[in-house]
Formats: sequence, structure tokens, C-alpha cells
Amino acid sequence: MQLIISEGLSKTYDVGAVKINALKGVSFSIDKGSLVSFVGPSGSGKTTLLNLIGCLDKPSEGRLLVAGMEVSDFAYRDAARFRGKHIGFIFQSFNLIPVLTAYENVEYPLIMVRNASATDRRKRVLDLLEAVDMIDQKDKRPDHLSGGQKQRVAIARALVSNPHLVLADEPTANLDHETAMTILRLMKKIRDDLETTFVFSTHDNRIIGEAEDIYRLEDGVLKTGGNGGGRRDD
Repeated sequence: MQLIISEGLSKTYDVGAVKINALKGVSFSIDKGSLVSFVGPSGSGKTTLLNLIGCLDKPSEGRLLVAGMEVSDFAYRDAARFRGKHIGFIFQSFNLIPVLTAYENVEYPLIMVRNASATDRRKRVLDLLEAVDMIDQKDKRPDHLSGGQKQRVAIARALVSNPHLVLADEPTANLDHETAMTILRLMKKIRDDLETTFVFSTHDNRIIGEAEDIYRLEDGVLKTGGNGGGRRDD
């Protein structure tokens, strides 16, 4: 089953009088339960593409389907509702809520979009904090956490609601090798258990080496991808 279908996807930004073509006619499909990496140099369009898939932005041209829904023209509320139900995010800048503890940050999506009991929420949150080795830091706020610790909390938050799709922008950038491999193993286990689809934007060879499909972007153009198509180029 194809979870994501992109047909001729383009995105143009107006910066003053200048038009920047961040994506140019990108077409691909991603199967449910895949572990996929988009790779390429800075400015190649990786983050823009993740923002479109995640309904954080709209394409200028083309068609985009996620989980059977055409998301290209979602209104703001529809996009927010769809994200809450289907998509987890791991941002490079963490996007943790500063006034909440690590525990509360991870619990927050469950409170917002799920009808889970307090007991079920607590078990899910604590299990994930333990999985990312943050159980001892659960009562600390983000300003008392290191960059790597914030990233681990962000990863747990993205996974807590068992989304169909997780979008991750450089998810291991602030992690040491051992922690990064632990996170990757956790993601693969969740993918195997729940058929969660993981889509990464990354420069990290550890993630690229684990990905089943690799798509290479250059200057907004999809150069290689699908069925391990980019692997031989790394």
C-alpha cells in the first residue's frame, strides 16, 4: 500500500522580487511501513519537501496524497486535524514547549488528540522516555537539558501517539553514536510492530545505511530514488 504519492510537486517562494524554486516537479511514492531517507546538500529541498508532506506548507504546483487523502489544498484547520491524527514530527530545532517538563512535552500530543486514560498516557510516556534514555530527566524543563537530551525528548514525543507517519529532519544530528543507534533500533522496532512509516531528511550515514529507500535531491530536483536507488551513490 502506498502511503505517500507525489506527482509533479513544485514549491516556489517569493523573496522580495526574486523567485526561489525550492522544488521542481518532484514525483515519487512511498509504501506504508517503509524507512526512507531524502538526502542531498543544504538547500537541495529536503526540508521543504518534509514540510509539504507534513501539511505545514502547500505546494505551488502538483499533487500530493498522504494516507489516501489529497493534502495539497487543505485548509488550516483540516491540515492541523490531519497532522494530529496521522503524523509525528521530529524537528531539527526540537520545538519543545519551554514551560513543560520532558514528561509533559511527550504527553502533550496524547492530551491534545487522543482519548487515552491518564493511566494509559503515563505508561506510554514513561515507556518511551525509558526507551530514549530520558527517564531520569523526565521532570526537567528544556532549558535544563542538553541538545542531545532535547532531541531524545522530541523523538519520544513524535512516537507517543503511534502515528502512521513520522517525519524527521536530521533526527540524530545531536546524538552520540550509541544513542543514535539505540534510537534507530527503536524506530525500526516500531516500524515492524505497527507498520509506521519513517521519512528522514538527513546527512547522517548511520540513517542512510539503515534506510530501505533513498531519494537524492539536488537543487530541488529528484535525481535518484526508490528501491534503494540512491544507495550506490553514497
